[in-house]
Amino acid sequence: MSCRARSLLAVLLCAVGVSAQAQEAPIGADVESLLGYARERNPDYAAMRHEADAAAERVIPAGALPDPKLRTELRDITRMGDQNPALLPAQVGSTRYLLMQDVPWLGKRELKREIAELDARGASGRASGTWAELSARIKTAYSQLQYVSRNEQLTREILDLMVRLEKIAQVRYAGGLAAQQDVIRAQVEQTGMKSELIALHNEHRQLQARLNALLARPSAAPLASPQRLRPLPAAARLDPATLEERVRARNPQIFADEARIRAAEKNRELTYKNRYPDFTLGVSPIQYQGAVREWELMVELNLPLQQGSRRAQERESEAMLSAARARRDATANQVLGDLAENLSGLESARQTETLTTTSLLPQAELSFKAALAGYENGKVDFATLLDAQRQIKQARQNSIKAQAEAQMRLAEIERILGEDL
Repeated sequence: MSCRARSLLAVLLCAVGVSAQAQEAPIGADVESLLGYARERNPDYAAMRHEADAAAERVIPAGALPDPKLRTELRDITRMGDQNPALLPAQVGSTRYLLMQDVPWLGKRELKREIAELDARGASGRASGTWAELSARIKTAYSQLQYVSRNEQLTREILDLMVRLEKIAQVRYAGGLAAQQDVIRAQVEQTGMKSELIALHNEHRQLQARLNALLARPSAAPLASPQRLRPLPAAARLDPATLEERVRARNPQIFADEARIRAAEKNRELTYKNRYPDFTLGVSPIQYQGAVREWELMVELNLPLQQGSRRAQERESEAMLSAARARRDATANQVLGDLAENLSGLESARQTETLTTTSLLPQAELSFKAALAGYENGKVDFATLLDAQRQIKQARQNSIKAQAEAQMRLAEIERILGEDL
């Protein structure tokens, strides 16, 4: 094999190996990979999609004519007593064939088909609502997981800082410049942080199990560490009036309720059409021995005489329509209230993060540097240094918490909208 061929083969093998590693890499580095996995494999969402498909298949049967019926009558099977009973058409007195077709009153088939179409739209809306709910839960769990992961990282960094502060306290204690209590307090702080890390690690495992459950994976299946947060939309895209219009037009729950209202309206029309009779049309050839010698036509109709029953059905349809409208109004009030609440929460989280990052955290860092220099020079005590360290930790935790809160509020807004912003 030539040198060039061997080089080409090595490049191909390397590419295959990289591709295999990419395929085997666990999902979870970003929320998009989790959503893509759940869309294909979550059983709740799959069940709702199949139900929507089933509802769509009911449209054609709902508007179709019922199957025709065929009746056969063997008449005079003993030929006026001249023969033993016979069961063949050519051996009896006559044979009557009756082909019948039920025909609903004009417009009933169209109404039934329209009701089935609206039911299918409602099922599609419920499937979309299931996905919106599922994706919001995944986004929320992912934000919480990232919050815990960053908190773990922060706690480890502060723990390393406390180790360095302990060494400074030991040096000063060895030189007679500080009390032994400073060293002990530094060790107590480290123990508290190690305990906090244990709790955070436990919460991390619980959130991973929750995410895996939402993805229909084994609870112990590996997930990649969260790498990045989704960017928050610009303030102009969070205009309450604009979002309210989008919610009214696209929210899956409102969409399903609107379809239910229109289906109830069609069902009311159908109920009122039941005041008119349905028909059965028939044609009947009559066979004598080996030949058909007579033809008959038949028209049958039902008599809608049970007026009390029909008026009750009409009142029922009116009440169901009113209930559907009231349910739609209740849903709209609820989702619009949730939208306003989450928009306010998102703006508050955004402002908190900005304030913490641009003001509180730099101030805490300056305070810690001053306290550290003062402690090394013997101008401040160790308690002041610990307080300054805690202020840095608290400021950074507030920033992380505000980012996670903003992400969870964004997930709720997108759930209400039924789509990503």
